[in-house]
Amino acid sequence: MAGKFEPKTPVQLAPPKDDPISLEELAKATGENGGKCYVAIKGIVYDVTGNKAYQPGGSYHVFAGKDASQALAKTSTKEADVSPEWKHLDDKEKGVLNDWVTFFSKRYNVVGKVEGATNFDE
Repeated sequence: MAGKFEPKTPVQLAPPKDDPISLEELAKATGENGGKCYVAIKGIVYDVTGNKAYQPGGSYHVFAGKDASQALAKTSTKEADVSPEWKHLDDKEKGVLNDWVTFFSKRYNVVGKVEGATNFDE
């Protein structure tokens, strides 16, 4: 039986990378002009370039080039909620965030970790 977050179409993922990605490099990965599009969750950077929802004009573009941990936990697309901080959230929101981590990890290649991030899992 397929797991709760299994993609409808199987995805071949590359082995996760552990490369440091600076905040400046992450901030440039917004999919503008056909460039790379990255979203970080809990300091882990995922390459979402192939998903139009994260590209300019897409419904999740607000997350592009940022660590969107708090917004994902709150299921919010408000710019004000896009923040790497999540440890202050309640248990329900932390559970939602962990679901997003599972969802992303089954669909998108991990290209690195945010340099200097302090919001990894304990």
